[in-house]
Amino acid sequence: MDQILNKVGSYWLGQKANKEIDSVGDDLNSLSTTIEGGAKWLVNKIKGKMQKPLHELLKEYNLPIGIFPRDATNYEFNEETGKLTVFIPAVCEVGYKDSSVLRFFTTVTGYLEKGKLAEIEGMKTKVIVWVKVTGITCEGSKLHVTAGMKKSRSREAYEVSRDGVSVDKF
Repeated sequence: MDQILNKVGSYWLGQKANKEIDSVGDDLNSLSTTIEGGAKWLVNKIKGKMQKPLHELLKEYNLPIGIFPRDATNYEFNEETGKLTVFIPAVCEVGYKDSSVLRFFTTVTGYLEKGKLAEIEGMKTKVIVWVKVTGITCEGSKLHVTAGMKKSRSREAYEVSRDGVSVDKF
């Protein structure tokens, strides 16, 4: 009788352990979908998926590496849809070599194509007043920023990554 109870107990414990192990895998998957920003890369690393640094992604899509603040290193990119989400530690402003200024919210989203970031949310520029940036395109030595109206700027001013200066509000 003791042998039968031991076998039943062992079987039951084995089944319970398998369910717990499966549960851990499910928890990692759900954690991956719910974690925002900085920790997401860790889950991807655990799963064996490593993404390239943001500046390399921007270069690959023919955009200057300095359009986002230097500390904006965490991002999500869906290659199928082209949707890019960039996580920034705090609301900040970045001043560029050509005296232009961009203001960033903690999350900036848009659709990435060759030489273009479209349907941008979470970015503003100063044109007398702060205006929402809706698109950035790059053609040769010019960077075109669309914010209410299209304004061309020197691409060279955005080729260097710069630090953001914290601001109180977006």
